[in-house]
Amino acid sequence: MKSLVLSLVAALLFAAHCASAADAPVRVGVFEVDASPPIGSPLAYDPTKAIDTPLSCRGIVILSAEKPIVVCAVDWIGIANGGQKLFRERLAAAAGTTPDRVAVHALHQHDAPWCDFAVDDLLASYGLRGVEFDPEFARGVIERAAGAVKKAVADARTVTHLGLGEARVQEVASNRRILGPDGKVKYVRYTATKDPKIQAFPEGVIDPLVKLIGFWDGTQPVAVLTYYATHPQSYYRTGKATPDFPGLARNARQEATGVPHIHFDGAGGNVGAGKYNDGSPAMRSVLADRVADGMRRALESVRKTPLTAQDVGWTTAPVALPLARYLDESRLQSDLEDKTQPPAKRVEAARRLVWLRRCRAGETIDLSCLRVGPARVVHMPGELFVEYQLAAQAMRPELFVAMAAYGEYAPAYIGTAIGYQQGGYETEPRSSNVAPEVEGVLLDGMRHLLDAEGKGPKRLGIEAAAVETEQARKSEGTK
Repeated sequence: MKSLVLSLVAALLFAAHCASAADAPVRVGVFEVDASPPIGSPLAYDPTKAIDTPLSCRGIVILSAEKPIVVCAVDWIGIANGGQKLFRERLAAAAGTTPDRVAVHALHQHDAPWCDFAVDDLLASYGLRGVEFDPEFARGVIERAAGAVKKAVADARTVTHLGLGEARVQEVASNRRILGPDGKVKYVRYTATKDPKIQAFPEGVIDPLVKLIGFWDGTQPVAVLTYYATHPQSYYRTGKATPDFPGLARNARQEATGVPHIHFDGAGGNVGAGKYNDGSPAMRSVLADRVADGMRRALESVRKTPLTAQDVGWTTAPVALPLARYLDESRLQSDLEDKTQPPAKRVEAARRLVWLRRCRAGETIDLSCLRVGPARVVHMPGELFVEYQLAAQAMRPELFVAMAAYGEYAPAYIGTAIGYQQGGYETEPRSSNVAPEVEGVLLDGMRHLLDAEGKGPKRLGIEAAAVETEQARKSEGTK
């Protein structure tokens, strides 16, 4: 009898604890540090000559009934392998959580640095340390970010309401892959396109919406997260570090509202501004204004709902991505060792060797999903085709689904299965480190994250390919 009473008391106490935790307030802390490289250190393609506009590493920490969650966006071209590992470990330690509850994403600007300590360590064995990026600078950014995260936890504000909004961005995004009548890629409409014939093709498959998730303390906004899918380059190879037009739009909205803005690049691997951007310097501010206007209208459209700890959650899906079949370890090793090769080719060989060896060792990467009220944010790797973003939304059409891509950057471009059959730059051996079977792996992972078993498309890109092929036939017929 005594044991029964004790069991009942324990059950009641546990139920009371759960109820208390579920009703507990949510708190959000904001962090931001400068991520601009020193003069002379490597950008993605050139040494840094100047800082056109400072780069940033910024994000939020969400405190609820579970372990803390950290989401971070960095104005760099890509963060891979050892860069991801160290970033996530240090931010997790600072927030008092585990690395699997940290998502770190690059915005993929091209006049910006890389970060991959595993590749740098391999290059160091051949006298090439610091050729790809400045490792001491990158470690300094990570440590400053960890310090800012720790302070964000201490200064976190109570959040009472969640706000969700979206708006169409006008005349920025367009699909880069223009199909010919045979269903193959005939033109690649790069981010800057000067040929009026290629610019004239329809926008193609994009996600035209900027999505916005905001946190409020009563009537006071605490932080805003935005998501938009496009390559972020207006022009580059200047040697001047810049967050380019999405970063300028984010900065403008933060200045206009006084509210911290954290922006993420969605699945924009096959999307850029090429239909509307000729690469002239003047277009950078034009594109920034258009994105900022979409962010403004998304904020104006916000609908707020109460938020408690039970509305917040985090799910992960470790996945093993299929290795591209054309990656040959012996050939890559030979290229790395060959001192007659230009440094860029040896660096590329090192990047691919690190990824190949990770895959062959059975290592997985984390897909993750933030749940906050009726919103879901899916965190994905690589330069992901926009079809994955549209598929995630189709899996749970009743929810507000956003996507942040450019997480683990080692896979590089990640196309759809049909994309690898269509050809084009993004799915060529020089561009993608994964096999076409990646589509099934990622779709399964997304369904797990979104609790959407059996929902959404079984395959990607078939309908889109048919639409683009028909558009190409009509366009060719009018020329």
